[in-house]
Amino acid sequence: MKVLMIAPACDGEDIGEAWVAFQWARMLSEEHDLTLLTTFKRGHTPSAQQLPGVRVIEWEEPPGVGRFERLNSLMQPGYLPFYVRAQRWIRRRQAAGEQFDVAHQPVPVAMRYPSPAAGLGIPLLIGPVGGSLDSPPAFTEEEGATPWWQRLRALDAWRIRRDPLLRRTYESAACVIGVAPYVQDFLSGLRLRQFEIMSETAVHSVPAPVDRSRRDGPVRLLFVGRIVRTKGLRDVVTALGRTRDLNVTLDVVGDGNDRAACEALVAELGLSARVAFHGKVPRDDVDGFYERADVFVFPSYREPGGNVSLEAMAYGLPLIVCRRGGPGANVDDSCAFRLDADSPAQLAADVAAAIRTLVEDPDLRQRMGDAARERAARTHLWAHRLERVNRLYEEIAAPAVGSTRGRAN
Repeated sequence: MKVLMIAPACDGEDIGEAWVAFQWARMLSEEHDLTLLTTFKRGHTPSAQQLPGVRVIEWEEPPGVGRFERLNSLMQPGYLPFYVRAQRWIRRRQAAGEQFDVAHQPVPVAMRYPSPAAGLGIPLLIGPVGGSLDSPPAFTEEEGATPWWQRLRALDAWRIRRDPLLRRTYESAACVIGVAPYVQDFLSGLRLRQFEIMSETAVHSVPAPVDRSRRDGPVRLLFVGRIVRTKGLRDVVTALGRTRDLNVTLDVVGDGNDRAACEALVAELGLSARVAFHGKVPRDDVDGFYERADVFVFPSYREPGGNVSLEAMAYGLPLIVCRRGGPGANVDDSCAFRLDADSPAQLAADVAAAIRTLVEDPDLRQRMGDAARERAARTHLWAHRLERVNRLYEEIAAPAVGSTRGRAN
């Protein structure tokens, strides 16, 4: 099948969405005649060199775009020139008689970017897309001052209703994939032709089982991720203050602007002997933390995806996550405690109750960990993502028939 993949960032040497797009490009190129439209960062290896044998059309990222990581990840200031160049390229190739069976745009994951392939007559697959989650009102006061560019996220709902380019992208797409059920709710004002649910990322393999049955000493909790208020680490620390009678420790892997507040809370609650902040660590070292842990706790209340939850599942860890967003959609009750996020006090109390249950019942920990590993092996491998996308390609490449469809797995 001749596939046109649109990814403004695609880099196997990078992290985040660029790395995710590279996984798609690498896998798709093994089964299809792939053309990739992308950009490359200054000083990075171009995708054409990373993907030998793939037809890569790429433009250098505009100067200054990558200077501010968080600003760039939210606003994507380089997307407009990419959009214009990509659309012009597609139109020129169509005028020259070239045809594509399917166009697929897997990134940006956020739902605020129109696709340059929309409305050009190529069956279009968008996603997996997510983002645009608001914080529950009771948490916003603790999040502190929000930079002006982050406040622009509030325009997402207005734009999806009013922006003609954005509406055309989603309403003309043959299929939209969302990272979790909330995406369908967010797009409910649009006339979607087909909607699917699938996480935007996955794991390549499931490691050998870790035998935790003979461990002595404290039950080790693990948090992995950026330390920002929305990830819920403060609530985990507060929960530890409510479970002082339990023999439990917490390893924190990651860094971020809420670390100082979390460290201050640890000191205030007298938990310094039980909580260890490790900062950013090399990728291979993170795997060691998963192996040594007994429970993964990640109550992020504004998490569209949550790849760390999939990694924890692959290592056979029971999970404590929030119901809303991606992590809650990636698990089920056999392997995770899925908590509501109504207020900081409620969330901390529920995290504490889940910790207590898992610490006091080692057999339950084992059963839930086994179920998590089995679910990762059955549902969350990159091979599963590729298989589903290939099926969707086959469906949408055929002449469009019928009316709106929807399915969630």
